[in-house]
Amino acid sequence: MGKPVVAIVGRPNVGKSSLFNTLYGERISIVADTPGVTRDRIYADIEWRGREFIMIDTGGIEPNQTDDVILTQMRLQAEIAIETADVILFMTDIKAGLTSSDEEIAVMLRKSGRPVVVAVNKVDYVGDPPVEFYEFYNLGLDNVCSISAAHRLGLGEMLDMLFEFFPEDTDDSEGSDTIRVALIGRPNAGKSSLANRMIGQERSIVSDIAGTTRDSIDTDIINDYGKYTIVDTAGMRKKSRIEDVIERYSMVRALSAIERADVCLILIDAEKGITEQDTRVAGLAHDSGKASIIVVNKWDLIDKKTGTLEQMTKIVKDRLAFMSYAPVVFISAMTGQRVDKLYSLINTVHENSLKRLTTGVLNQMISDAVTMVPTPQDKGRHLKIYYGTQVAVNPPTFALFVNDKELSHFSYERYLENQIRSNFGFEGVPIRLLLRNKKGDDA
Repeated sequence: MGKPVVAIVGRPNVGKSSLFNTLYGERISIVADTPGVTRDRIYADIEWRGREFIMIDTGGIEPNQTDDVILTQMRLQAEIAIETADVILFMTDIKAGLTSSDEEIAVMLRKSGRPVVVAVNKVDYVGDPPVEFYEFYNLGLDNVCSISAAHRLGLGEMLDMLFEFFPEDTDDSEGSDTIRVALIGRPNAGKSSLANRMIGQERSIVSDIAGTTRDSIDTDIINDYGKYTIVDTAGMRKKSRIEDVIERYSMVRALSAIERADVCLILIDAEKGITEQDTRVAGLAHDSGKASIIVVNKWDLIDKKTGTLEQMTKIVKDRLAFMSYAPVVFISAMTGQRVDKLYSLINTVHENSLKRLTTGVLNQMISDAVTMVPTPQDKGRHLKIYYGTQVAVNPPTFALFVNDKELSHFSYERYLENQIRSNFGFEGVPIRLLLRNKKGDDA
């Protein structure tokens, strides 16, 4: 059955994200005093009484109809989370008291048929709750507890209530063959649209407002190509434009998503072409040593002539010359054009990131490479490569033991990297070369 799923729902600004962060133990959900900050739901694995469960943090539900596209879709996201959940944690605010919005949300939750635990937040002291606490029983929901997310009070009782509703015989084992795929790029490049297309449902809010996705959100999928965790990250902006705390947290989360990923899909807007920000985003993946695929999105909107694709490919390769190893694929997330092609590429570059070469095969290649192009020299001294060995994967990292690494030159190291690629592939993966003096002074 998989892990039990708990969805945190409630009005905006009642403390849902604060509770989520407290339970998880680190700041993975944006917390600010601005109502509606958490726009997309995000997931985390949490353990209680020896059982792991998935907790979903949602945007605040606005019961009343609104013309605001963000608020409308926030409600949709919360509704999807409710449909996904085994248990619903309905958060309210004792300082605001029982509101008409709380009552409307309670009606929606009762109709869902899911078990519900009501957490009355901001009861910031130990002992019997205040008399105002008991008015929340008027919601018609039996399981009500008082908590303080900020002061970590009452959380054990709340978790025990949730635990009682966890389904039996869950299998919380998670296969190691799952590939984590991070969707990264500038705001409005189509990351959420691609995530929705790959996942098969409207998982992330999609609108034409740049920077809509502020949280990184994960979804596990299984298809004919394998098992994947799709991470839809917040659009990365130039640091000089990150003026408020919300955008600052989004950038940190996006960088964290890259670090946690096995494969990065770097989305480029075909209409806008390669920008300076695109090169910076790609550079983050490259510097982190991640297997990467350059995805040119919105290709359906481009007027095409003979050679248009080849010309765009050349532009991409020229502007992102530092990661010439990354394959380039042209898609349309909106129409689904060539999206299926991504999976086989993801599998290929992931396999390449884990590829290992035997020491014997590697050293034969090095010997042949040196024969074809002699090593550099300085004042009559030649660089001597005694032997090489692969010391790591993801990214593939090779240590070359030499007489004096100061005799090396970046152009020759690039030559050796190209020889490794021409002989063994490694498409989509950066290669690291570490030169070490044989005497071990740089070990």
